[in-house]
Amino acid sequence: MSTPAIDLLRDGFDRVRETATAAVQGLDDAALTHRVGPEANSIAWLVWHLARVQDDHVADVAGTEQVWTAAGWAGRFAVPFDEGAIGYGQSSDEVAAVRGIAADDLIGYLVDVHTATGRYLETLEDADLDRVVDEDWDPPVTLATRLVSVISDDLQHAGQAAFVRGLL
Repeated sequence: MSTPAIDLLRDGFDRVRETATAAVQGLDDAALTHRVGPEANSIAWLVWHLARVQDDHVADVAGTEQVWTAAGWAGRFAVPFDEGAIGYGQSSDEVAAVRGIAADDLIGYLVDVHTATGRYLETLEDADLDRVVDEDWDPPVTLATRLVSVISDDLQHAGQAAFVRGLL
């Protein structure tokens, strides 16, 4: 369905994909895993994390399996974490463990997540955006709030990845 509200969400997710792809494209493992400080996040971790968050959160509200497992990305990336890990609260050592992933694979996973997100957005109507998806907060979180939150978080991480790339 296409409405101004759904189109706005689609535009936000498009910006995530575009910004993160530009930050990663053409980089080798040394650049992808470079950390500007001992506790800093690498481009590889930032883009892996933002894609994992989007995949996890959108699959949850859509009631679908995550692309991470459904399309075999968990096995291809072979990160040393539980299959359900999305990067939240990870230590500096865990950030350092996201390595050996080709730029094309980071982009491939991101694009697959973006495609799944787009398919979900196509099923929505404006009235769906008011649906409460998480009652553990006060006020409870609606679908609109959750999707905007994912866009916001992902764009911040994509910007961080672009900043690190600029420093390189």
